[in-house]
Amino acid sequence: MGKEDEAPLLAKSGEEEGGNNGVVMSSSDSSTFCQELKRLSSMAAPMVAVTVSQYLLQVVSMMMVGHIGKLAFSGVAIATSFAEVTGFSVLIGMAGALETLCGQTYGAENFKKLGNYTCCAIISLMLVCVPISVVWIFTDKILLLFGQDPEISHVARIYCIYLIPALFGYGVLQSLVRYFQTQCMIYPMVLSSIAVLCLHVPVCWGLVYGLGMGHAGAALAIGISYWLNVIGLGLYMKYSKACEKTQLVFSSTALLNISEFFEFAIPSGLMVCFEWWSFELLTLLAGLLPNPQLETSILSVCLSITTLHYFVPYGVGAAVSTRVSNELGADNPHTARNAVRVVLVIGIAEAAVISTAFFFCRRILGYAFSNDLEVVDHVAQLVPFLCLSVSSDSLAGILCGIARGGGFQRVGAYVNLGAYYLIGTPISVLLGFVLHWRAKGLWLGILAGSTVQAVVLTVVTAFTDWEKEATKARQRLQKESSDKPNSAFV
Repeated sequence: MGKEDEAPLLAKSGEEEGGNNGVVMSSSDSSTFCQELKRLSSMAAPMVAVTVSQYLLQVVSMMMVGHIGKLAFSGVAIATSFAEVTGFSVLIGMAGALETLCGQTYGAENFKKLGNYTCCAIISLMLVCVPISVVWIFTDKILLLFGQDPEISHVARIYCIYLIPALFGYGVLQSLVRYFQTQCMIYPMVLSSIAVLCLHVPVCWGLVYGLGMGHAGAALAIGISYWLNVIGLGLYMKYSKACEKTQLVFSSTALLNISEFFEFAIPSGLMVCFEWWSFELLTLLAGLLPNPQLETSILSVCLSITTLHYFVPYGVGAAVSTRVSNELGADNPHTARNAVRVVLVIGIAEAAVISTAFFFCRRILGYAFSNDLEVVDHVAQLVPFLCLSVSSDSLAGILCGIARGGGFQRVGAYVNLGAYYLIGTPISVLLGFVLHWRAKGLWLGILAGSTVQAVVLTVVTAFTDWEKEATKARQRLQKESSDKPNSAFV
C-alpha cells in the first residue's frame, strides 16, 4: 500500500502521453481511454466507499430515530437540514479548496507545502465552527422565525446541541480526507471509514435505545464516530512511511497561507452550499405545507436517498479532481483532459444503473426510514422524479469535482447560484404552493434547477482550455516557491 500511495502514476502518465508537451504516444485512443479508465476506477471506487460510509453515519442515526415516532423523526429531519445548511455544507465546501491547492502542489512534488496547506485548513475550519456552534444553540428560535412547528423546533434544537462535537470533528476530518485524497492514499480512509461505520451502529443503538437518550443519543453518536475517524487517520499519518514527505507541521508558513486558502475556500464553499442549501430548503418549505409532519417526512426520506446517492458521484468527482489537479500541477494538460472525458462516461453509466435500481425498488424504499404506510406510499409516488434527479446529480457531482481540481470553483458558484435560486427554487414555490402540488411540486422545481446546473457545467467543461489552466497552476506554484519561510512553532 505504501509504495502505491507514494506514486500516483504522474511520471508514468507523462511518459505515456507526452509529458509537458501533451503529445499522445499511446498506440490508439482506445488504449489511452482504457488506461485512464483503470486509473480513475482504482481511485473512484474506494473514494465512493469513503464518502458513502461517512454519510451513512447520519443516515443510520436518522433511521433509528425514525422508528421512535413521527414527531422525533420530523424534528431530526428539520435539524439535519438546518445542520447541513449552516454547518456541514460549509465545512465540506471550504475543504474543497485543498483539492486545488494540495492536488496541484503534490503534482508539482512540493511535498512540504501540502502539509502546510492541510494545517492551514484545519485551523481555519476550526475557527469557522465556533460561530456555527453558537447558531445551533438557538436552532429553535431560528426555526420559529421561519414559521416551523414549535414541537418540531424544540426537538431540532436538542438534536443540534448534541451535534456540536460532530461539527468540530467533521472540520478536521474533511481536511484529513483531502490530505490523503490528493496523494491518492485512498485505502487508509476506506478502512477507517468502514470500521467507524460498523462501530457506529451499536454505539448509536446503545445511546438511542439502551440508555434511552432518544434523538439526542443519535446526534451524540455521530460526533463520537467522526472523532474516531479523525483519530484513526491521524495515527496512520503519524506512523506511516507513506506520509513522511508530507507530514503536518504547524508553522508560521501554515498561518501565512490562510489568505490563499480562503481565496479558494470561499468560492468552493459557495459552489457546494448554493446547491446543498437549495435541497435542504425543500424540507423547510415542506414544514409550511398543510400536514407538515407528513410532508416533511416524505421530503426528508427522498432527500436522504438522493443525498446518499449524491456521495457516489461526489466520490467519483473527488477521484477526477485528484487526477486533474495532480496532472495540472505536473504540467500535463492533455492527461487532465483525457481524465475528464473518461469520468463523464463513468458518470452516465452510473446514473443509468442507479436510477433503474431505484425505480424497481420504489415500493420498498420508504420502509428503510419509516413504518408509516402513508409516508411509504407517498415516497413511492415520488421515486420516478427521484430517478431523474439521480441522473442530473450524477453528472453535476462529477462536473463539480472537475471544477475543484481545475481551480475554477468561482465559475461553479455562479452557475449553481443561477440554476437553483433563479430557476429551481421559484419553480418549487410555484408548483408546491400556488398550484398546490405540495411535496411533488417542490421536488419538480428543484429537479429543474439541477438539470440546468448539469447542462451549463457541461458546456463550461467542454470549452475549458486545459493548457491555459495548466499555465495558471504553474504560475501559482512558481510564485509560492519564491516565498519559503517555514519556521515551526509546534
